Amino acid sequence: MSGSQSSKNGAVVWFTGLSGAGKSTLAEALLPRLRAAGKKVELLDGDIVRTHLSKGLGYSREDRDINVDRIAFVAHLLARNGVTVLVAAISPYRASRDRARETIGSFVEVHVAPPVAECIKRDVKGLYQKALAGEIPQFTGVNDPYEEPLSAELTLDTSAISVEKALSQILITLRELGYLEESELARAEAPGDAANPS
Repeated sequence: MSGSQSSKNGAVVWFTGLSGAGKSTLAEALLPRLRAAGKKVELLDGDIVRTHLSKGLGYSREDRDINVDRIAFVAHLLARNGVTVLVAAISPYRASRDRARETIGSFVEVHVAPPVAECIKRDVKGLYQKALAGEIPQFTGVNDPYEEPLSAELTLDTSAISVEKALSQILITLRELGYLEESELARAEAPGDAANPS
């Protein structure tokens, strides 16, 4: 696909990973960079989607799949109208992410993959501890599986690199795949001088 996409086309950057991995942090940091590049950008955050689009769904495999399918449908509608869509959702099952890729087409999978110990350390709500104590059933990474991507466009260990370096890798990947022109990449990278590198 490299170089074959028009940068005027929309695309979906799909951040997947465990709770606390840094998906929303990266997506929220990427959004103003892409806007600086002149892109129309929308963010679909898993927690917000569950509050509005998927209210009432639980955490069974079927409900999780429905949630991902809904996100993919909305992301596809936006992307085909020239919007770059940032999705930050655990989306734990490989098959549902593969369906999203098939639905969307212009799909960039970013696996946010720090060690689970780092996710636990970052967990200010104590959800992992509750899950480990058996108080939260079907918690991804503890008592419900997370199926890692087999061929993500990018894998980022956010315990080993800064947000700034992660953003740089994402932007370069989007350029390599043809979703950013060189001039757009330069504009997207420009705010980095003043950005918080942590």
